[in-house]
Amino acid sequence: MASGVRLGRCILHRWSPELGDPTVLGWVTFGAYGLAGLLCLAAFTRAAPPAIRRLGWCTGLLMLALMANKQLDLQSGVIAVGHCVSTAQGWYEHRQSFQAVFILALMAGFAAFGLWLLWSLRRHLHRIGLALAGLGLLMGFVALRAAGFQHVSAILPDELAHFRAFWTLELGGIALIALNALVALRWQR
Repeated sequence: MASGVRLGRCILHRWSPELGDPTVLGWVTFGAYGLAGLLCLAAFTRAAPPAIRRLGWCTGLLMLALMANKQLDLQSGVIAVGHCVSTAQGWYEHRQSFQAVFILALMAGFAAFGLWLLWSLRRHLHRIGLALAGLGLLMGFVALRAAGFQHVSAILPDELAHFRAFWTLELGGIALIALNALVALRWQR
């Protein structure tokens, strides 16, 4: 019980919920996630094939979750938990190996999931191809951000690593998903 209390104190010391990105671009991205999520729920949940309905629900809910995370900065809480647990268990000084395995596993998981999505939805690519491309960009964004949190982005110039690549991947992915949902809504009329 005492170790759980110490762990909780460590986490609360290292992280507290607050606005994660209170910039104009942060709020634009927050709104874009919300709009894309609502468009997906409106457009793809009424689509005839069950596979497209499932993708629409999952994508819509994912966009809304990413919208909440954009300003709640939950990934920083996860990093704080990792730091506190690794310190408490005595392997913090060896964290780079764990971080490298985590990043590689994340990238492999995203690649496998993307290939599975493409294969299982191949008959519907003409209707959901833009949304799948947008999800791919968002998976790339998440992978780059995860690598950036682990200082892998040090090999990229700061301007590229922290603005252009992230902004392009994140907002580009959201835009493709929203555009696909708008096209789907138009087809339904």
